Amino acid sequence: MNKKTLSIISYITIIGWVIAYVNYNKLTVKDSLTRFHLKQGLGIAIVGIIISVALTIIATVVPALASILSLVNLVVLVLWIMGIINANNEQEIPVPVVGKLFTDKFDFIK
Repeated sequence: MNKKTLSIISYITIIGWVIAYVNYNKLTVKDSLTRFHLKQGLGIAIVGIIISVALTIIATVVPALASILSLVNLVVLVLWIMGIINANNEQEIPVPVVGKLFTDKFDFIK
């Protein structure tokens, strides 16, 4: 797989991220584009899981808010879509709001 494909796959669920990461580690020449999008994809996945767990707890305590709070998960979907668009255009632009948090994290991705 080429760097563009790996970058796009890194945003498609955790399973897609693992596939992209394994294939990235098999490459002899590591590129910054794929590394960048692997970090962004993992960061968005972690944020999505944290938001989902928090919203589930809040919706359990206050059931009347469940339908309104479920719209917050759409924000994570929008971030994923923006990341995929950036990967498709081969741009290293962090996703809004949380993207800059992950540009220097996840040192195991080299």
